[in-house]
Amino acid sequence: MSLELQLRDRLQQLAPTYLEIVNESAGHGGYFPGKESHFKVVIVSEAFDGLRLVQRHQKVYAAVGDLLAPSRIHALALHAFVESEWQGQDTSSPECAHAPKH
Repeated sequence: MSLELQLRDRLQQLAPTYLEIVNESAGHGGYFPGKESHFKVVIVSEAFDGLRLVQRHQKVYAAVGDLLAPSRIHALALHAFVESEWQGQDTSSPECAHAPKH
């Protein structure tokens, strides 16, 4: 199973009402077709209600566990919201300084 699918599967335990997973590996140095190392996650869940941002991230890290390892997922950009917060939020990613030059 791909890392992206494993990530999606594990995040289901947070009962998201919205979940977007973007493989951003192509925008980073050392990319090759099929590489899965850098992901962006936009997740909306009532499981984050009343939690500070760091606590929300800790919940996500606990859910994905061993997928966050140098030989697996190198970087995970997180955007964690409750339903009332997320509409209209900018979740775009900055360009990587080590991105391949075209």
